[in-house]
Amino acid sequence: MIKQYKPDLESFLKTLRREKTNKIPIAELGIHPLIKEKFLGRKIETVKDEIDFWSKAGYDYVKLQPKVNFNQYKEEFQKKYDVENQSIKRNWSSEESGLILNDEDFNNYSFPRIEEIDYSNFEEAVKFLPENFGIIGQYGDIFTMTWELMGFENFSLALFENYDLVKRINNSLGEVIFSMFQNMITIDEVAAIWYSDDIAFANGLIVSPDTLDDLFFPWLKKIAALAKEYNKPLIYHSDGLLYDAMDKIIECGIDVLHPIEPKAMNIVQVKRKYGEHLALIGNIDVDLLSRGSKEEVRNAVIQNIETVGLASGYCVGSGNSIPEYVNFENYLVMIDVTKNYIL
Repeated sequence: MIKQYKPDLESFLKTLRREKTNKIPIAELGIHPLIKEKFLGRKIETVKDEIDFWSKAGYDYVKLQPKVNFNQYKEEFQKKYDVENQSIKRNWSSEESGLILNDEDFNNYSFPRIEEIDYSNFEEAVKFLPENFGIIGQYGDIFTMTWELMGFENFSLALFENYDLVKRINNSLGEVIFSMFQNMITIDEVAAIWYSDDIAFANGLIVSPDTLDDLFFPWLKKIAALAKEYNKPLIYHSDGLLYDAMDKIIECGIDVLHPIEPKAMNIVQVKRKYGEHLALIGNIDVDLLSRGSKEEVRNAVIQNIETVGLASGYCVGSGNSIPEYVNFENYLVMIDVTKNYIL
């Protein structure tokens, strides 16, 4: 296990704002519970366990989500893809048929009620936060769940044949998810917010820019305006090749882009072209973390720090997230090299 580090929320927030600091922070959107449990040597069962992991691993925050009931979406939609007796549960997105194909389906679908969203884990976390350690409030997928609820093929057809239905789904999801950010950002201990919503594959955007202009960017702009109102950084996550949308992403007012997927974008080029406007998180390839050597991981981290991080505005992290199949020792190397790098 790596040595203990004291949280440094102030330096982390300065990095998100592209200000000079004397350290390179680490950051992740998602880390699989099995990785957390292996690090701690015990089960992750409580909010305090989460805080113990994130703080002891060297992060300056714990990432929390509100508790919201999307059970109809998860249970009815995912069950056809469940593999019997598999030890690791995974979610799958339908390219074919979804849950809402027509107006009747929409009227019968149970969207979560805003007043039923539970923020008690944020209240619990406040009791256990170490000194100089914060909370990142996170949620996402207004655009992604819009097409997932329809299935991608049906969604694509509906963009031309029943756009009103697409908009009704998008607005229903957007109102619920935006309300979460409205509530999370008022909590004093929430130091930043993180919105995740994939709009691209490794070779380009998922849909046309015009579609994103109507179904995605207005929501991102509203969340960014909220962040500016409360003077808290907004991190935005999307995998894939984002160059065709980058100017609009910046215009929306985000502060940080994650994860700069290495097979899609060159982080040095992104930093050179957009570093005046955006801090960056990530870019250490998940496949490298899973199958590479410790030395290869070490070299990749140092290269990113020296080519991107020394200019400020960069946090080391994976090029997506830390799934359970990542080589645990490689994950520790990524953290340890970053924390021990002398600026």
